[in-house]
Amino acid sequence: MTTPARQDNIRIVGFDPRWRTAFAALNIEWLEHWFVVEDYDREVLGNPEGHILANGGHILFAIGEDDQALGTVALKYEGDGVYELTKMAVSPEARGRGVGRLLMDAALDLYRGLGARELFLESSSLLGPALALYESVGFRHHPAPRAGSHYARADVHMIWEP
Repeated sequence: MTTPARQDNIRIVGFDPRWRTAFAALNIEWLEHWFVVEDYDREVLGNPEGHILANGGHILFAIGEDDQALGTVALKYEGDGVYELTKMAVSPEARGRGVGRLLMDAALDLYRGLGARELFLESSSLLGPALALYESVGFRHHPAPRAGSHYARADVHMIWEP
């Protein structure tokens, strides 16, 4: 999948095995900067095909003109028409260039086409700019932590309510 969304010669593409290392590296850099890499993170990042793609999920990448992954986001299928927006990360050098917005717009476009019933995310109150992005596209706060949360760092639970 390639979307026509472009900004600064950035294109959004679907998962390809050549981006597996970038998926892990982008997320690990971000997690180590803000928090700690939890065991569940290591499981998912070490095997995105098994933990995300095999169950009907999707992974998107923002690719720069030098064919380098600048950011990523995933839609993880939780079952019963429910998806989690997860593993969103942008490289330090690409932050502030609208890459997160491009990824979010592409993820929401993809989600709309899935015929699903709910999209949620888990985050942290420490991440003001990320929360502002989520709120700007229609995510609304719900009681946290979410039942069944995998993350110790998650004190924010949001559901997309456009």
